[in-house]
Amino acid sequence: MTYTVVQLVLFAAFAVGIYIFVTGTFDIDATESDGAGALNAAEQGFANLRTGLIVLYAILLVLIPIASFLMARAALTPLQKSYDLQQRFVDGASHEMRSPLSVIQGELELALLTPRTPAEYERAIQTALDAVGGLTELTNDLLLISRGAGAELKRTYELVDLNDLVRLDIDARSSNPEDAHRLYVKLGQATVVLGSPALLARAIANVIDNALKFTTPPGIVTVSTDIHNSICTVTIRDTGIGMDNDDLKHAFDRFWRSDQARSRPGHGVGLSLVQQIIHAHDGRITLTSQVGVGTTVTVNLPLRP
Repeated sequence: MTYTVVQLVLFAAFAVGIYIFVTGTFDIDATESDGAGALNAAEQGFANLRTGLIVLYAILLVLIPIASFLMARAALTPLQKSYDLQQRFVDGASHEMRSPLSVIQGELELALLTPRTPAEYERAIQTALDAVGGLTELTNDLLLISRGAGAELKRTYELVDLNDLVRLDIDARSSNPEDAHRLYVKLGQATVVLGSPALLARAIANVIDNALKFTTPPGIVTVSTDIHNSICTVTIRDTGIGMDNDDLKHAFDRFWRSDQARSRPGHGVGLSLVQQIIHAHDGRITLTSQVGVGTTVTVNLPLRP
């Protein structure tokens, strides 16, 4: 309605301005000297001008509301999409935070309900502490996602060898024999990129975590690096449960989890965070999968000499 009113007022002012300009600049004295016929012709011309402007304005009364509606819808569509994404984000975050908070509250209330043995208190505290750890991890992920790929973030970038990040991640998992025995590493030549070591390490760790989570023994997870056409590639391939085409469409959606994944720990922000980190480094991440065969995640980043 606002678009319509503004445009109609402008067109009305424009039409009135044309009429005033034409009638104001017309030489009445010269027409009178030419005779009554010339004067009548001039008056008829003014009448035709008024009629034409009125008809045009009537047509605009029909067309402008339609055009205004289309313009308003086009202007509001990105805002509506942004609002929907924000609403889903808030709903998902609220849901994911509610679960660990409920665990913490339940354990503490149960511990205070009646006197317990030291072992029972220790178990309740440990359960609550694990829930706090998961909540802290989720909060950190959300903060990383909110940082985006702005200039401030890129100013912190430095030269990073992806091989070093993979080695550090594998070394950190050596304390867990079950994971260590299922990991195979094939490192190529130095894969140096420009980026944030902390964020890239988090991206690699998240993908490996997912691969291990959905690959039950004796399945294996292979991590390899390579360089091709000035592109550094990190490939994480597992022999896990895999995903169907519908799951692949939503794999990078924030807080989305497949039916098979709901029975396993996690918040559904891992791959979403990885995608945002890789995009912030001008890279690309692709995912291929087949049910019962496994999943392959490929991360491509531009090489920096």
